[in-house]
Amino acid sequence: MHQVQLQRGTLTVSPLRSHADWQLHSLLDFAERINPKRAFLFVSRVLGKHIPVKPSQMQKSYQDLAALIPPAPQAPVTMIAMAETAVGLGAGIFREYQKHCASACLFATTTRHIQSELPIFGDFLEEHSHAQDQLIHSSHDAVKHQHLLNTKTLIVVDDEISTGKTIANLVSSLQAAGMQQIEQVISISLVDWTGDQDIQQIANIPNHSISLMSGHWAWQDALDPKAVHMPNVNITAQGQHAVIAPNTWGREPTYQLGQAWHSLQPRATGEKILVLGSCEFTWIPFLMAEALEQQGAEVYFSSTTRSPIAEGHAIQQRLEFRDNYGLNIPNFSYNVDASAYDRVILVIETGHESVDPALLQQIPNLEVVSYVA
Repeated sequence: MHQVQLQRGTLTVSPLRSHADWQLHSLLDFAERINPKRAFLFVSRVLGKHIPVKPSQMQKSYQDLAALIPPAPQAPVTMIAMAETAVGLGAGIFREYQKHCASACLFATTTRHIQSELPIFGDFLEEHSHAQDQLIHSSHDAVKHQHLLNTKTLIVVDDEISTGKTIANLVSSLQAAGMQQIEQVISISLVDWTGDQDIQQIANIPNHSISLMSGHWAWQDALDPKAVHMPNVNITAQGQHAVIAPNTWGREPTYQLGQAWHSLQPRATGEKILVLGSCEFTWIPFLMAEALEQQGAEVYFSSTTRSPIAEGHAIQQRLEFRDNYGLNIPNFSYNVDASAYDRVILVIETGHESVDPALLQQIPNLEVVSYVA
């Protein structure tokens, strides 16, 4: 049992089972959300979101989770990763799973960034989130769309599962959109907090849970919890700055993940580099970071986010700026000490002009990499 004292209460976590290579201290830290609906946050040490992580360490988590997927699930198989936090995690697991999957598997992500050129398949709520509205796109490709409709095994990837309600909301939305042949759900997460109350069914469909650690948590409010004001980041829309990079990493369903569209090179042996993705756009930036690490640089990966978190505990630095999609909402970058790196590289799917000057001021050595056709 592990207790964390936060300003608004006490979080108690009790791990029950874990992968031989992963324990609580290697998987998680904790922080305080600026969110009246849920005061605490499980901060992953391997996700590459709020704490910079080496790409090779992230890759190991992808391999270990993919290895736990039961062999030969009933086809057609569709894997969906939850935005924004689990997009890269899902893509990494999908890349590994493809190496062993006997039949074609379709990969898609949920999104909060509507793409007007893509059909909307369904929408749902992540009720405890700072940005609860999400949707999932289909494709104008008839084969991909029909694959979605015919899905028999649905694999859902999230960074952590606390109650299973978000996945249930997603599955119900998919069923309402026409995905009515699902025979099995496989829920994958770094940490599953449903513990010994393992979720046997989701939306009346048999569920198989996979995680690197499972357990349960309990929250006790402080006697006089401090009120918090959460900034409005619950916007699901297409902003003033268009997405100019291809959506081939899952925002449009895909059988084959897109490749990095820019090749980064280390400038010196052992150069220390931080690569930043931008919100749910994380897979392509991760590939660039992975390639830099394979060339001998000391590389770490993280990402900007719209999630408001208080400083303290796992959050030692907090940068705030406006989003690069033109939605005029606050974005954040956590635990980024620019002076600790030779280079900090932000990879975005919008144009260079979309980057808030306030971010450039806070990270003087920031390089911005945008898509060029």
